[in-house]
Amino acid sequence: MAESKRADARADARRANLGRGLSALFGDANEDYASLDKVRQTKQVPIEFLKPGPFQPRRLFDEEAINGLVESIKEKGILQPLLVRRDPADANTYQIICGERRWRAAQIAGLHELPIVLRDLGDREALEVSLIENIQRQDLSPLEEAEGYKRLLEEFDHTQEAVGRIVGKSRSHVANMLRLLSLPDGIKKHLHDGSLSAGHARALLTAGDPAALADSIVKQGLNVRQTEQLVRSETEPAAIKKDVARLVKTKDADIQALEKQVSSRLGLKVAIAPKGKGGTVTIRYTSLDQLDEVLGRLGGDDH
Repeated sequence: MAESKRADARADARRANLGRGLSALFGDANEDYASLDKVRQTKQVPIEFLKPGPFQPRRLFDEEAINGLVESIKEKGILQPLLVRRDPADANTYQIICGERRWRAAQIAGLHELPIVLRDLGDREALEVSLIENIQRQDLSPLEEAEGYKRLLEEFDHTQEAVGRIVGKSRSHVANMLRLLSLPDGIKKHLHDGSLSAGHARALLTAGDPAALADSIVKQGLNVRQTEQLVRSETEPAAIKKDVARLVKTKDADIQALEKQVSSRLGLKVAIAPKGKGGTVTIRYTSLDQLDEVLGRLGGDDH
């Protein structure tokens, strides 16, 4: 008797579920999407249901890197799901918070579905998460990072200290990055293409004509220390400017290594000065005995 009652109860439950019709399978139009998201946080969705989010700090996507990712996706598929939120204007589509590069590469690779992790994020949280993810992966140019900080400050009333805590940086780092946004467009272009680093750009902030100096720095391949010296020389005495001019001509790392190698073999200080396709090699000696010794090593015993 008891078993019969339990069977009847199970049958009633099945009928109740079936009675919900298609809405039980696909979701009712008036369904609470936030509640549904908690249950269905990870799933596969058609690629056309995804679109870039408005809070993506990255502006430039390296074509070569994406093509490399395409080959990896063709071979292994998408190994890491995209982090998304529902589009506030269209609950049937998703805004990408993290993973836009994977989405772009997947389209080229011809994938029809992508794995996603769904999160209920507000605008501020979406920007914060996207910015943190890109900074941790070191995927942003200095200007993209600075622009992300600016949005947190201006659109969501953060302080520089609060922004620093969010992204794991110091307040002074945030302040210095924000200063880059005041640089001329020519320097910003060098920052975007990677020919100048954030260190170069910070040094140029106090220069009288930063744009002209930037072009010279890129052309000569100066490092950050040399750039700082060059900027300081603008307001310092002529004698210091002469030292800076000498510093600007400092050899690159390969030439310096070669100088050390030759110096070690000869036992004397050697300077190599490239010029065009040629150059000069200078060997310094302090006595005639040293001169005789180096000439002997160079095959000049019969001088």
